Amino acid sequence: MKLTLTEFLSLDGVCQGPGSPDEDTSGGFTQGGWFVPHMDETFMQQAADWLAEADGLLLGRRTYEEFAQAWPNMTDPNDPFAEKMNSVPKYVVSNSLATAKWSPSAILSGDIPAKVAELKDQPGRELQIHGSARLGQSMLVAGLIDELRLVIAPVLVGSGRRLFPDGGTPAGLKLISHKVTPAGLAIHTYETTGTPEYGTYEGSA
Repeated sequence: MKLTLTEFLSLDGVCQGPGSPDEDTSGGFTQGGWFVPHMDETFMQQAADWLAEADGLLLGRRTYEEFAQAWPNMTDPNDPFAEKMNSVPKYVVSNSLATAKWSPSAILSGDIPAKVAELKDQPGRELQIHGSARLGQSMLVAGLIDELRLVIAPVLVGSGRRLFPDGGTPAGLKLISHKVTPAGLAIHTYETTGTPEYGTYEGSA
Protein backbone atom coordinates (compact mmCIF):
# COMPACT_ATOMS: atom_id res chain seq x y z
CA MET A 1 0.00 0.00 0.00
CA LYS A 2 1.02 3.58 -0.58
CA LEU A 3 1.23 5.75 2.55
CA THR A 4 -0.35 9.18 2.10
CA LEU A 5 -0.53 12.14 4.46
CA THR A 6 -3.37 14.68 4.19
CA GLU A 7 -3.04 17.87 6.21
CA PHE A 8 -4.96 21.13 6.45
CA LEU A 9 -2.60 24.11 6.78
CA SER A 10 -2.90 27.85 7.21
CA LEU A 11 -0.77 30.00 4.93
CA ASP A 12 1.74 30.37 7.77
CA GLY A 13 1.95 26.59 8.20
CA VAL A 14 -0.27 25.98 11.25
CA CYS A 15 -2.02 22.61 11.31
CA GLN A 16 -3.45 22.76 14.85
CA GLY A 17 -7.20 22.83 15.43
CA PRO A 18 -8.52 23.43 11.91
CA GLY A 19 -12.03 22.10 12.58
CA SER A 20 -13.42 23.89 15.66
CA PRO A 21 -12.43 26.24 18.50
CA ASP A 22 -12.24 23.37 21.00
CA GLU A 23 -10.68 20.73 18.71
CA ASP A 24 -7.15 21.10 20.09
CA THR A 25 -6.40 23.74 22.70
CA SER A 26 -3.08 22.23 23.81
CA GLY A 27 -0.36 24.76 24.51
CA GLY A 28 -3.00 27.42 25.10
CA PHE A 29 -4.06 27.49 21.43
CA THR A 30 -7.15 29.71 20.98
CA GLN A 31 -7.44 30.03 17.17
CA GLY A 32 -9.20 26.75 16.37
CA GLY A 33 -11.71 26.52 13.53
CA TRP A 34 -9.72 28.58 11.03
CA PHE A 35 -10.17 26.08 8.18
CA VAL A 36 -13.96 25.74 8.27
CA PRO A 37 -14.95 29.06 6.60
CA HIS A 38 -13.04 28.04 3.46
CA MET A 39 -14.62 24.61 2.89
CA ASP A 40 -16.65 24.31 -0.31
CA GLU A 41 -18.12 21.64 -2.59
CA THR A 42 -14.94 21.34 -4.67
CA PHE A 43 -12.89 20.58 -1.58
CA MET A 44 -15.49 18.15 -0.21
CA GLN A 45 -15.49 16.23 -3.48
CA GLN A 46 -11.70 16.05 -3.49
CA ALA A 47 -11.69 14.81 0.11
CA ALA A 48 -14.28 12.15 -0.77
CA ASP A 49 -12.25 11.04 -3.79
CA TRP A 50 -9.14 10.68 -1.65
CA LEU A 51 -10.96 8.72 1.05
CA ALA A 52 -12.42 6.36 -1.55
CA GLU A 53 -8.86 5.14 -2.25
CA ALA A 54 -8.21 4.16 1.37
CA ASP A 55 -7.74 0.52 2.32
CA GLY A 56 -6.63 1.55 5.80
CA LEU A 57 -6.32 4.60 8.05
CA LEU A 58 -3.24 5.26 10.18
CA LEU A 59 -4.09 7.56 13.08
CA GLY A 60 -2.49 9.01 16.17
CA ARG A 61 -4.24 8.45 19.49
CA ARG A 62 -5.78 11.92 19.80
CA THR A 63 -7.15 11.92 16.25
CA TYR A 64 -8.40 8.36 16.67
CA GLU A 65 -10.29 9.20 19.86
CA GLU A 66 -11.89 12.28 18.25
CA PHE A 67 -12.92 10.29 15.18
CA ALA A 68 -14.14 7.32 17.26
CA GLN A 69 -16.40 9.60 19.23
CA ALA A 70 -17.97 11.25 16.19
CA TRP A 71 -18.05 8.94 13.18
CA PRO A 72 -19.97 5.92 14.59
CA ASN A 73 -22.91 8.30 15.15
CA MET A 74 -22.93 9.32 11.49
CA THR A 75 -25.09 6.82 9.64
CA ASP A 76 -26.59 8.85 6.78
CA PRO A 77 -26.33 6.58 3.69
CA ASN A 78 -25.91 9.68 1.52
CA ASP A 79 -22.91 10.96 3.48
CA PRO A 80 -19.85 10.56 1.19
CA PHE A 81 -17.55 9.85 4.16
CA ALA A 82 -19.46 8.02 6.91
CA GLU A 83 -19.66 4.50 5.51
CA LYS A 84 -16.01 4.49 4.48
CA MET A 85 -14.75 5.94 7.75
CA ASN A 86 -16.69 3.40 9.78
CA SER A 87 -15.87 0.34 7.68
CA VAL A 88 -12.21 0.77 6.68
CA PRO A 89 -9.55 -0.77 8.97
CA LYS A 90 -8.09 1.73 11.44
CA TYR A 91 -4.57 1.43 12.87
CA VAL A 92 -4.05 3.64 15.92
CA VAL A 93 -0.51 4.43 17.03
CA SER A 94 -0.42 4.49 20.82
CA ASN A 95 1.57 3.19 23.76
CA SER A 96 -1.22 4.08 26.20
CA LEU A 97 -4.47 2.77 24.71
CA ALA A 98 -5.51 -0.64 26.00
CA THR A 99 -8.46 -1.10 23.64
CA ALA A 100 -9.68 0.41 20.37
CA LYS A 101 -13.43 -0.06 20.19
CA TRP A 102 -14.18 1.67 16.88
CA SER A 103 -14.34 -1.47 14.76
CA PRO A 104 -12.41 -2.52 12.80
CA SER A 105 -9.40 -1.11 14.68
CA ALA A 106 -6.01 -2.33 15.82
CA ILE A 107 -3.44 -0.72 18.13
CA LEU A 108 0.16 -0.31 16.99
CA SER A 109 2.87 0.15 19.62
CA GLY A 110 6.59 -0.44 19.94
CA ASP A 111 8.67 0.00 16.78
CA ILE A 112 6.12 2.04 14.83
CA PRO A 113 8.18 2.65 11.65
CA ALA A 114 8.79 -1.10 11.33
CA LYS A 115 5.12 -1.91 11.84
CA VAL A 116 4.00 0.73 9.36
CA ALA A 117 6.49 -0.63 6.83
CA GLU A 118 4.89 -4.06 7.31
CA LEU A 119 1.45 -2.57 6.64
CA LYS A 120 2.76 -0.91 3.49
CA ASP A 121 3.97 -4.29 2.27
CA GLN A 122 0.42 -5.65 2.39
CA PRO A 123 -1.66 -5.60 -0.80
CA GLY A 124 -3.97 -2.63 -1.22
CA ARG A 125 -4.23 0.88 -2.53
CA GLU A 126 -3.61 3.50 0.16
CA LEU A 127 -2.88 3.61 3.87
CA GLN A 128 -3.92 7.16 4.75
CA ILE A 129 -2.98 9.53 7.56
CA HIS A 130 -5.52 12.31 8.15
CA GLY A 131 -4.51 14.99 10.63
CA SER A 132 -2.30 13.33 13.27
CA ALA A 133 0.45 15.86 12.55
CA ARG A 134 2.98 14.42 14.98
CA LEU A 135 2.51 10.96 13.49
CA GLY A 136 2.84 12.42 10.00
CA GLN A 137 6.05 14.18 10.98
CA SER A 138 7.52 10.96 12.35
CA MET A 139 6.60 9.04 9.21
CA LEU A 140 8.24 11.72 7.07
CA VAL A 141 11.40 11.46 9.16
CA ALA A 142 11.31 7.66 8.74
CA GLY A 143 11.02 8.05 4.95
CA LEU A 144 7.72 6.16 4.82
CA ILE A 145 5.43 8.84 3.33
CA ASP A 146 4.87 8.30 -0.40
CA GLU A 147 2.46 11.15 -1.10
CA LEU A 148 1.78 14.41 0.70
CA ARG A 149 -1.58 16.20 0.24
CA LEU A 150 -1.60 19.73 1.58
CA VAL A 151 -4.80 21.79 1.66
CA ILE A 152 -3.78 25.38 2.36
CA ALA A 153 -6.35 27.87 3.61
CA PRO A 154 -6.03 31.61 2.83
CA VAL A 155 -5.56 32.65 6.45
CA LEU A 156 -2.67 33.57 8.75
CA VAL A 157 -3.30 31.99 12.16
CA GLY A 158 -0.24 33.53 13.79
CA SER A 159 0.54 30.81 16.33
CA GLY A 160 0.02 27.10 16.89
CA ARG A 161 1.65 23.80 16.07
CA ARG A 162 3.13 23.58 12.59
CA LEU A 163 3.44 20.57 10.33
CA PHE A 164 7.00 21.48 9.39
CA PRO A 165 8.69 22.82 12.54
CA ASP A 166 12.18 24.25 12.70
CA GLY A 167 14.78 21.51 12.89
CA GLY A 168 12.78 19.04 10.81
CA THR A 169 14.40 16.51 8.52
CA PRO A 170 14.95 17.83 4.95
CA ALA A 171 12.96 16.05 2.24
CA GLY A 172 12.66 16.40 -1.52
CA LEU A 173 9.20 16.68 -3.07
CA LYS A 174 7.78 16.58 -6.59
CA LEU A 175 4.54 18.45 -7.32
CA ILE A 176 2.20 16.09 -9.14
CA SER A 177 -1.07 18.05 -9.05
CA HIS A 178 -2.50 21.33 -7.84
CA LYS A 179 -5.74 23.26 -7.94
CA VAL A 180 -7.55 26.10 -6.21
CA THR A 181 -11.14 25.80 -5.02
CA PRO A 182 -13.72 28.59 -5.42
CA ALA A 183 -13.39 29.37 -1.69
CA GLY A 184 -9.64 29.83 -2.07
CA LEU A 185 -8.21 26.56 -0.76
CA ALA A 186 -4.96 25.70 -2.55
CA ILE A 187 -4.64 21.91 -2.89
CA HIS A 188 -1.11 20.67 -3.59
CA THR A 189 -0.21 16.99 -4.00
CA TYR A 190 3.43 15.94 -3.83
CA GLU A 191 5.40 12.74 -4.21
CA THR A 192 8.36 12.36 -1.87
CA THR A 193 11.68 12.02 -3.70
CA GLY A 194 14.18 11.37 -0.92
CA THR A 195 16.77 13.99 -0.01
CA PRO A 196 16.48 17.48 -1.54
CA GLU A 197 18.60 18.56 -4.48
CA TYR A 198 20.80 21.64 -4.15
CA GLY A 199 22.52 23.92 -6.60
CA THR A 200 24.21 27.27 -7.10
CA TYR A 201 22.63 30.06 -9.12
CA GLU A 202 25.08 31.27 -11.77
CA GLY A 203 22.99 33.89 -13.54
CA SER A 204 20.47 33.83 -16.36
CA ALA A 205 22.93 33.69 -19.26
